[in-house]
Amino acid sequence: MKLQVSIDLLSLEQAMNLLQDVAAYVDVIEAGTPLIKQEGLKVVETFKKFFPDKLIFADMKTMDAGELEAEMAFKANADFTTVLAVSNDATIEGAVAAARKYNKYVTADMIGVHDRVKRAVELEKLGVNYLELHTGLDEQAHGGVSRLDELQTLRGMVKIPLSAAGGIKEDTIQQVEAAGAQIAAVGAAIYAAKSPKEAARRIREKITSS
Repeated sequence: MKLQVSIDLLSLEQAMNLLQDVAAYVDVIEAGTPLIKQEGLKVVETFKKFFPDKLIFADMKTMDAGELEAEMAFKANADFTTVLAVSNDATIEGAVAAARKYNKYVTADMIGVHDRVKRAVELEKLGVNYLELHTGLDEQAHGGVSRLDELQTLRGMVKIPLSAAGGIKEDTIQQVEAAGAQIAAVGAAIYAAKSPKEAARRIREKITSS
């Protein structure tokens, strides 16, 4: 399972300082939505420039203009971009078209989806590359947690890779892996830790598959 660090900080300088400490322990670097909105897609370009051996994830959370926004992310050297699973199918098809043009990946973020099994099957048919089971920050603030049972259910319904995001910590990373995630996105458990470097190292050590 790949480890993704989700960087929801608000400045490129803070993000780069963090990455100097944790990049060695992660496979995927995520430019979080707040960071992209604050600093623009230059953060994606910078991440790829300084960490060319890492996969770069632009969390665009696109809801409309799927092909245009995905192409913007890919031109900035993102390897992944996100489109919201609740978007119109035409939006998702546009993002997929851009991914195929640039030989990149589209992740459908399942945040806000009520019937996740039904939508997951539809999204696979639409051609997305990954499905992300995401418990958002606001949902976490109101007691929401990552739903490992849903992750296991989705793993049995679709063939495309799954990722999990939202509230994942050192003591739950192995459960996420066992439930069938190919990518685990860890945010605050790394960037808000007393020692982000040590937190990333410990989480990496608990992942057993490549």
